[in-house]
Amino acid sequence: MNNHTRLSIKEKIGYGLGDTASNLYFQMYINFLMFFYTDIFGIPAAVVGTLFIVSRFWDAVNDPIMGIIADRTNTKWGKFRPYLIWMMIPMAIIGVLMFTTPDLSMTGKIVYAYITYIAMMMAYTASNIPYSALMGVLSPNSLERTSVSTFRFVLAFAGAFIIQGATLPMVEFFGKGNQAVGFPVTMGVYGVLAMVLFYATFATTKERVQPPAKQETSLKNDLKDLLNNRPWMILLVMGIFTLGYVILRSGTIMYYFKYYIGNELLASGFMVSGTVAVIAGVACTQFLSKILGKKKLYLIVMGLSSVLTILFYYIPKEQIVLIFIVNILTAFVMAPQAPLLWAMYADTADYSEWKNGRRATGLVFSAATFSQKFGMAIGGGLAGYLLAAFNFEPNVTQSPETITGIKLMMSYIPAIATIIATVAAIFYPLDDKTMENIESDLKTRNSE
Repeated sequence: MNNHTRLSIKEKIGYGLGDTASNLYFQMYINFLMFFYTDIFGIPAAVVGTLFIVSRFWDAVNDPIMGIIADRTNTKWGKFRPYLIWMMIPMAIIGVLMFTTPDLSMTGKIVYAYITYIAMMMAYTASNIPYSALMGVLSPNSLERTSVSTFRFVLAFAGAFIIQGATLPMVEFFGKGNQAVGFPVTMGVYGVLAMVLFYATFATTKERVQPPAKQETSLKNDLKDLLNNRPWMILLVMGIFTLGYVILRSGTIMYYFKYYIGNELLASGFMVSGTVAVIAGVACTQFLSKILGKKKLYLIVMGLSSVLTILFYYIPKEQIVLIFIVNILTAFVMAPQAPLLWAMYADTADYSEWKNGRRATGLVFSAATFSQKFGMAIGGGLAGYLLAAFNFEPNVTQSPETITGIKLMMSYIPAIATIIATVAAIFYPLDDKTMENIESDLKTRNSE
């Protein structure tokens, strides 16, 4: 690997801090927003499920549009970096509004939730798609991008660690027992921290990979290339169902501990210990992927995590230590899937340029963010509908049927999603040897 393709540790850490910032928002959505809407703002679970799904229809249009806009952005700072600065203040403001509980009628609450949630998702899209695409242009080397992706996800889960460990204590501290007061203040603190971290990413990174010099801007051709990019289509399915698993399970944790275990505060320790295991697992990704290759490693970790997730159903609620241990194991085993998926997306951008002579990095990575959001829709929407189907009522003792449902939402039901993602991965064609050949061809072409 020559020096211009090798990135400094400083730049890798700087890039990763952007995902620490993003996760100060993302982890709040997946761990606390459903619970906030049902138990604090007082919106019925099925209505929340519909909100999560309906908002994704707009994202189906919004995400690719943002990728297209980012690909056509030209500033002295690059195509993708400026959006980190432009969007950090709107995200901070809307984040606070989303966790605010104005005194409205039920209809008013639902309308308010729709407006603030969709606005937050749009702001997140306008920041996160350029941020994700930035990884694809930091270096032309596939192995180096896997290294960047590993740094990124260690630091992403550092953001998760902060949210899971600090949120409930901060809500209690700022709200003095009133969660409706504590949540928006806590979100304000996270918004300020995210702004500092986004600026650090902007200041420490550099865009090096440019589209082919003779490439003409053509939206029609960009979309045609994308839809004919078979590896990208397979990753889209893998991403949707992987995130569906994460969102459904994460969104159920607060209910699991409040209503089944009978100790809501244990949820923080459960989430934090799982995230520590994820950070450890992510840190192993680069080493393991060099030995096994990205595809084979993905298949192994997703298969094992499916089995461990199913086992979760059978643990009695008195066995708190065992509940924690199985969750830690599941989190550790599944952790590499995240950096692997994002590194694979960068590979599909190279594949598209190699096959078609055109590069649309932002559009390729918009699929990654879209799969995240669609996974959020499936996981979050399903969580709301399942809670309603199992006759969940907030802030009361739950029936045995509801408790069984909550247990299924932590085990068998999300495991279906990981099994689907594993099957899809079998058909993914870009192994490491193929990528070496593609890189070599592109290097030769670009030097001519």
